[in-house]
Amino acid sequence: MLQFLFSRLVSALFVIFGVTCLVFLLLHIVPGDPVEVMLGESAQPADREALRRALGLDQPLLTQFGQYLSNLVQLDLGHSLYSQRPIADMLLERIPATAQLAISSLVVAVLIAFPLGVLAAVRKDSHWDQSAMGLSLIGVSIPNFLMGPILILVFSLWLGWFPVSGRDGFVSLILPALTLGTAMAAILSRMVRATLLETLNEDYIRTARAKGLSQRLVVWRHAMRNALLPVITLLGLQLGVLLGGAVITEVVFSWPGLGQLTIESIQRRDYPVVQACVLLISLTYVVVNTLTDLVYGWLDPRIRLEGGR
Repeated sequence: MLQFLFSRLVSALFVIFGVTCLVFLLLHIVPGDPVEVMLGESAQPADREALRRALGLDQPLLTQFGQYLSNLVQLDLGHSLYSQRPIADMLLERIPATAQLAISSLVVAVLIAFPLGVLAAVRKDSHWDQSAMGLSLIGVSIPNFLMGPILILVFSLWLGWFPVSGRDGFVSLILPALTLGTAMAAILSRMVRATLLETLNEDYIRTARAKGLSQRLVVWRHAMRNALLPVITLLGLQLGVLLGGAVITEVVFSWPGLGQLTIESIQRRDYPVVQACVLLISLTYVVVNTLTDLVYGWLDPRIRLEGGR
C-alpha cells in the first residue's frame, strides 16, 4: 500500500510541475501587454517602461520563470499587476463561492444520476430505460453557456422564481448548480446504468435472487457495491470538467468565484492572478484524482498490487 501511495504522489507532483510550466509559458505567449491595459494607449513610452521595470516584466522570460518558481516554493503567490493586492487574499475571497457551487452541483448530479441510472438498468429496454437515457443525452448535449441562459430565461425572467445573477442566499445558488449538475448527471447516469447492468449478470447476483431476496435488496445491497467502483473513478475525473464548467457558469450568473476572477484577470492581462487561479484549479483536480486512485485501491486490492509493481 505504501508503494502504491508513493507512486501516486510522485505522479501528482510531476503533473503539477508540468501544469505550472505550461500555464506560465502560454500566458506569456498570448498577445497583449498588461502595461497597456493598466496605463491605456495614450500613456507615454517612458511611463510604460518605468512601470514594466517596476513589475519585473522587462526581465528575460527564464528569469521571470525562475523567480515565479522560487516564490511558489515559498508559497508566495505575489501581487496582482492590476490592483497590487496580495493574490492569496484575492483567492481566499473567491474560494468559498466556487466551493459552494461545486459541492452543490455535485450533489445535484448524484441525486439525478443514481435514480436515473438504476431505473434504466433495472427496467432495461423499457420505456423507463429509453426515457432516462434520452434525458441524459439531452443533458450532456447542451453546453453550460447555453443551459445557463435557458434556465435564466425560463425560471428568472418568465416565472420570476429565482434571481438572474449574483450570490445572495440559497435561492441564487439553485440555477448555477442545476446548470453544472445536469451535464455531470447525464454522464454519471449512463455509467451507473452500464456498470449496474454488468454487475446484475454476475453469478452471485443470481445466487442472491435464488435465495429469495427482494429486488430492492439485490440491487442496492449487493449489486451497487461493486457497480460503484467505476462510478467513483468517473466522479474524480468529472471534477475537472466541473471546475472547468464553473468558469463559464460563474460568468453567466455573475457568480463571484474563481472562474469569474480568472476571466477578469485574463481580460486585464494580470498574469500572476491567472497563473494562481489555474494552478489552484489544477492542484484541486490532481489532488481529487489522487484521492480517487487511493480510494479505488483501498476498495479493490488488485489495483494496489498492479500500481505498486
